[in-house]
Amino acid sequence: MLGRNLRRLRTRQGLSLERLAKGSGVSRAMLGQIELGRSVPTIGLLWKVARALDVPFAALTSSTGQSGIVVLRQERSKTLASQDGAFTSRALFPFDGERRVEFYELQLRRGAVEEAEAHPPGTVENLAVSQGTVEITVGETRQRLRRGDAILFEADAPHSYANVGDTDAVMYLVMTYAESVG
Repeated sequence: MLGRNLRRLRTRQGLSLERLAKGSGVSRAMLGQIELGRSVPTIGLLWKVARALDVPFAALTSSTGQSGIVVLRQERSKTLASQDGAFTSRALFPFDGERRVEFYELQLRRGAVEEAEAHPPGTVENLAVSQGTVEITVGETRQRLRRGDAILFEADAPHSYANVGDTDAVMYLVMTYAESVG
């Protein structure tokens, strides 16, 4: 599914693998392997590709959807992990196509840091901490958040999530993309 979506989005924009590789910083070979379903990319790599294509992250991982009530069972949810497994992101919305708003559960192991690339202009993150203590850095600004705290920030600059507490951290993220994305 990821490979089909990547190929569809890339060809819709008239991009060759070579041009997408240059625009995303992801090798042509890796993009080809993803399109063929022979490679499972990291979260960071997918963010680079989504940004280069100027589409929401979910556009790469979405499948055809349903209408009405949708139950998202935890055991069947789409969860992506950092290469070392210290950071996970679980989608809390159905992958039914491109959307302006996405909702995620993030987990960050004690002592771990997750660096995020800048998202497309106009992207806003609203993050709430439900467990642990995290430090969110956006550009040069750093904010410490504890259980129950929330932050809203423009995510079109590099940013990071650092678990500075004594336990694993759990956060809930609502990401809103600008009107023109997708």
